[in-house]
Amino acid sequence: MTKKLKPETEEFIKLNGFEELTEVQNEVLKYTSAHKDVIALSKTGTGKTHAYLIPIMEMINPLSEKTQVLISLPTRELAYQVNQNCQLMKQIYPDLRIQLLAGGTDKQKSISKLDKTPHIVIGTPGRIKDLFVSNALRVDFVQMFVIDEADMTLEYGFLEDIDIVFSHMVKDPEVLCFSATFPEELNAFVKKYLNNPKIIRVQDSKRDPRITHVLVNCRHKEYREVVYDILPGFKPYVCLIFANSKDEADGTYEYLTEKGIKALLLHGGLDSRSRQKAIKDLQAKKYTYVIASDVASRGIDIDGISHVISMGVPKQLQFYMHRAGRTGRNEKDGTCYLLYNENDIPALKDLNKKGINFIARSYRNGTWKEANNPTAKKQIKVNIEEKEIVKTLYRKKEKVKPNYKKKKNREVEKIKRKKRREFIQAKIKEERIERYKKNKRSENN
Repeated sequence: MTKKLKPETEEFIKLNGFEELTEVQNEVLKYTSAHKDVIALSKTGTGKTHAYLIPIMEMINPLSEKTQVLISLPTRELAYQVNQNCQLMKQIYPDLRIQLLAGGTDKQKSISKLDKTPHIVIGTPGRIKDLFVSNALRVDFVQMFVIDEADMTLEYGFLEDIDIVFSHMVKDPEVLCFSATFPEELNAFVKKYLNNPKIIRVQDSKRDPRITHVLVNCRHKEYREVVYDILPGFKPYVCLIFANSKDEADGTYEYLTEKGIKALLLHGGLDSRSRQKAIKDLQAKKYTYVIASDVASRGIDIDGISHVISMGVPKQLQFYMHRAGRTGRNEKDGTCYLLYNENDIPALKDLNKKGINFIARSYRNGTWKEANNPTAKKQIKVNIEEKEIVKTLYRKKEKVKPNYKKKKNREVEKIKRKKRREFIQAKIKEERIERYKKNKRSENN
């Protein structure tokens, strides 16, 4: 840290219950204190959100009548959660105005709420652009522009909306760009709008997710049937169940509900009010089981998620990492069950190559049992003869003598002849015993 923090910032840190700042928070604060643009590449769970909220506390002026901070997030869920994190600022600055602009809310209602200029605007790219284009939002006095989950913003095609807002800014703001990865396609945007940014790559091993990855073979069953079958096999605090589509999420929700399982449904097909209520219910820990689509896999940041179930491998493999990354956070253990069938095996092997180490289990008669692991390297069964041959060929190095290779080959042939003799003798013995038993039966008859 390059300078002493404001008392208000220190108070905000205490309100969040932080005993110390994470690596990404310290690094970002160091450069924002010097008014540098920043690209922070950091994994989920390393404290990225507060890595920009703390610098915002340092620079915000609640006495001003201008919009000073713009925070762009790719999903409504993320926008809702960042807005909730921001609300703690109002305990320190009661006059601070924070405006949430999330897609799916009524546009006219959002415009009416902007009668009083907000100090901080938090929103999805499309809604921020809509209000800017309709002259309901002024951005010419923005001092800090935060683009959170930049790789996801690019993936969803929202950079164009941000580009429209950015290109009309009169004053160049300080730009903080946060991302789990940095796709090559982001380079053009960065070169256009960021001024010689400082790139921070954080490997915060202390906060690496502690996740056990378990493969469960569905065989002839549907994913939702297997979900129901394995639920008695563990006792979650909160369990996220990820489907590969909205329809699959709906079907699983209906199936589990019919079976008497109380669950929460969360996906992009719900209306804004339902999604907002679902997030609040989840944060309040009202439900143990939550069925979600991938739109929520990067949008849910809830403490206490102990288990994740992935219904098959998502089409984009990195989404599996996002799903699994919802658990095992803050130095707690988590488990991710990946349900699969034969068609998923090539993708499982690809995940294994990317560093995901799976164990395989089946749940039967109330107990978990070890199962065949399709990602494990096949163990070759070696018989006694092969063991002796291997031992002969690869024994400890000895002083090399003339014709040593021929001698070893002769030893190998000797072993093979010996084993063939033993095999023939055993067969002859078996036949003699069988003839003896046959003769005895004939005599008795």
